[in-house]
Amino acid sequence: MITAEDVLDLPAASRATSAARLPLPVNSVALVSVIIPAKNAAAYVRETIATALAQGDVAEVIVVDDGSTDDTLAIVRAVHDPRLRLIHNQSAGVSAARNLGARHASSEWLLFLDADDRLRSGAVAALLAAARGAPRAVLVYGDYNTIDSDGRQIGRRGLLKGRRKPSGDVLTRLAAGNFIVNGGIALARAEAFRAIGGFDTSLRYCEDWHCWCRLAATGEFEFAPKLLLDYRLHTANTMNAAVRTPKDFFPAIARVFDDGLIMARLPEGTAPRLRLAAELHLITYSAMQAVRFGRYRQAFGYLGMVGRRSLKALPRATARTALARFGI
Repeated sequence: MITAEDVLDLPAASRATSAARLPLPVNSVALVSVIIPAKNAAAYVRETIATALAQGDVAEVIVVDDGSTDDTLAIVRAVHDPRLRLIHNQSAGVSAARNLGARHASSEWLLFLDADDRLRSGAVAALLAAARGAPRAVLVYGDYNTIDSDGRQIGRRGLLKGRRKPSGDVLTRLAAGNFIVNGGIALARAEAFRAIGGFDTSLRYCEDWHCWCRLAATGEFEFAPKLLLDYRLHTANTMNAAVRTPKDFFPAIARVFDDGLIMARLPEGTAPRLRLAAELHLITYSAMQAVRFGRYRQAFGYLGMVGRRSLKALPRATARTALARFGI
């Protein structure tokens, strides 16, 4: 059995052989389109837009309203900046909203920012700097910290600043579990994103993980070791542990391991082990979220699910869940 973290330790011979890839063009002035899907985000969207417009090299901020019934539209229209664009999605869902924004985007790179999160100062510049050093990359990503509903920092992920996440051919590692977590810390090359078809609108959860896996099957990733985003955790979050269970995430696992593009690039014979690792990863994630919201009975139940699938994985899952209590 391979856990999400163990995949990094696989010998090189056990990984898929990368197809020859030529460096992709990087413009001397590489601009970014920030895409913000928004539905009833009046409490936060003004601040989110401001953090996007404050970034250097952002050519446009595209807010895709997904059928808001609160003051979201009025707030967006009150922002007077020529780089801000507002389009409508008619309640088709977050994946469709992101895809619509991507179709209207004009920049080389796309950043998908949730309407309640905040980009940190210099986030886009850090990602573009990493992209210039990795001309084969189709996605460049960093890290995040967490904040509460009022914008107070609750995460202590700065304690992990020495941790390195994978770069290069990351598909095997990514198939075992989503280490990107939030699209607001990533730049995706627009050409590559469109080539893979964008986000799968049939998935309700973890559609971003499936999309990143498809991108990883086509090119390299590059990690920028910086905290780039304030990721807001509150009761309105789509991924809130108060209402989601691991079984809500399992359709995405089935989709990843039934995707021809992904399967063609995974090392032969590794899919069953990687699929189990992905299940363990998402169950552990559910336990971590439950602990963050004080739902300890649920967390213990989820750890029991880990133990029934793999006793070997249980100590690590327990440690990660405990660390989540302290915002790590």
